[in-house]
Amino acid sequence: MKKMQIRDQRNYSADKPGSGEYFFIILCIMGAFAILSSTMSKNPVLNPFAEKLGTPEAFMGFVAAASTLPGVLISFPAGSLSDVIGRRKVLLVSTIVFASAPFFYILINSWWQLILVRFYHGFATAIFVPVARAALAEFYPSKKGERISTFTSATIVGRGIAPFLGGFILSLTLWNYHMVYLAVGFFGITSFIIGLILSRQIGDERNANPVNPPEAKKKVEGFEGFKIVLRNSSIFVASITEAAARYVYGALEFFFVGYLKNIAQLDPSLIGIIMGMQLVLIPIVNPFMGRLSDKIGRNIPILGGLVLGGTSLFAIPYNTQFFPLLIISIVFGLGFSMVISSAPALVGDLADKESYGAAMGFLATIMDVGQMAGPIFTGFIMVSSGYRGSFFSLGAVLMVVCVLFGVYRLRMKGYSNLNTKRN
Repeated sequence: MKKMQIRDQRNYSADKPGSGEYFFIILCIMGAFAILSSTMSKNPVLNPFAEKLGTPEAFMGFVAAASTLPGVLISFPAGSLSDVIGRRKVLLVSTIVFASAPFFYILINSWWQLILVRFYHGFATAIFVPVARAALAEFYPSKKGERISTFTSATIVGRGIAPFLGGFILSLTLWNYHMVYLAVGFFGITSFIIGLILSRQIGDERNANPVNPPEAKKKVEGFEGFKIVLRNSSIFVASITEAAARYVYGALEFFFVGYLKNIAQLDPSLIGIIMGMQLVLIPIVNPFMGRLSDKIGRNIPILGGLVLGGTSLFAIPYNTQFFPLLIISIVFGLGFSMVISSAPALVGDLADKESYGAAMGFLATIMDVGQMAGPIFTGFIMVSSGYRGSFFSLGAVLMVVCVLFGVYRLRMKGYSNLNTKRN
């Protein structure tokens, strides 16, 4: 009986209501406002704002990608740092950027300044997402898929609202970009205030870690997570798979707006609906897919999502009407959600408990490499092949990665079965 009580104390927050559950709820609310703020700063406002500033066509992709470069630079170190000093402190740093960055857009009067502001703004998400995922993997070891995907759904609620709200403000104010960025600033400040509440109520999780005190002690010995993660090829493959999805999404999020505006010639409010509906069902689908992947494994949702996403992209250049484009957007959003709800949980499965932060940071780094590269390479393809060649190339990326991921996972399963037989 005594041993059982000790074991229950060491795992108390994963399944019990209380501070651990409160932490989860507040983190989800904070994530919703933070991602609403960051998404509305680019969708659907960034493309036309960059055009108004006279951005050369070849540099449009750099404008879109500037905010993802910080993810390449800081996500891995931020995740590892959170293993050492605790998640709460690192999360607070990200909310400061969320709150301050939006107001710099109002001061911009040239395209190169827009790139600099986007670069600074990118540090917020680059720090916040991997550290939040690491906290959830640590707090809920038996429910990683469900909790991480539910958190992702909360952020996608914000991401889904952003195009609707941004498009409505642009339509109502006759393309007044400053009004949009004032709204972005309001939501950024809200996420900062919620972060302060989280800090005050929860305290430092290193001192009230619900998972395993001996492991928490091990974390403060240094950045061992770097070495652990870099030696794990399966984590690399899982990260590359989500990076491919982010590569496509980063490019589509930027250039699809241009297609809807310049080729389909839709009203800003209709553009906002299409871009928002791309994500509107994902908050409902994501927790289900996360729970499903906890039960049946991560492979099927990831492979299915890649196929759905690739197929929908091939259909875009053949449609210019509102309703077909709306359906295509929804299908892509569903496929995208299947990948992003399962890939982080797969990384959590593959990582050791003492390196959750480093693993999620590595995932975010590779993911941001993909999301940064997507708009840049697609921008060059756009110059030479137009929208049709661009969307075809994005669909091909998903299909190729689908094949490679499937082959690798089958190969690893074969190795596992062979080792089991030998033992």
